[in-house]
Amino acid sequence: MEITLQYWNTLANQTILISSLLSGFSITVVANLLVSDKNDKLTNSILKSATLSAGCFLVSVFAMIQISMITTPGGYLKNVATDDFLIPRIIGMATFMIGLFSLAIMISLSGWTKSKKIGNFTTTIGVLTLVLIFITMTRISF
Repeated sequence: MEITLQYWNTLANQTILISSLLSGFSITVVANLLVSDKNDKLTNSILKSATLSAGCFLVSVFAMIQISMITTPGGYLKNVATDDFLIPRIIGMATFMIGLFSLAIMISLSGWTKSKKIGNFTTTIGVLTLVLIFITMTRISF
């Protein structure tokens, strides 16, 4: 079944919204960790995952903007086919997924800065969040 250009346009616009929000959240975490006095291995790992997440979500935003511009009726391209935005589609969805994975890692690691008990809790929540997101993004039915 071929996905229509209107569907791609709507999907791109929704992904732009989600990626923008998640990128902003990740950038806030990066900014807070940069001004923090902590400089241990765990904090640096959280900083790295937050930076990767922010960067991936930003790339996803701009890839989806390209798709949105191409698929908007009356836009700058005429007679558009799905092959016309293959590269932005691959880059946008791949970076979106990497961003989600990095965000889940950031959530999972965050509690370990406080205690082992909190670390176990945040790791469980991070893994559960990632699993539930991936389940809702697929066509799995139970």
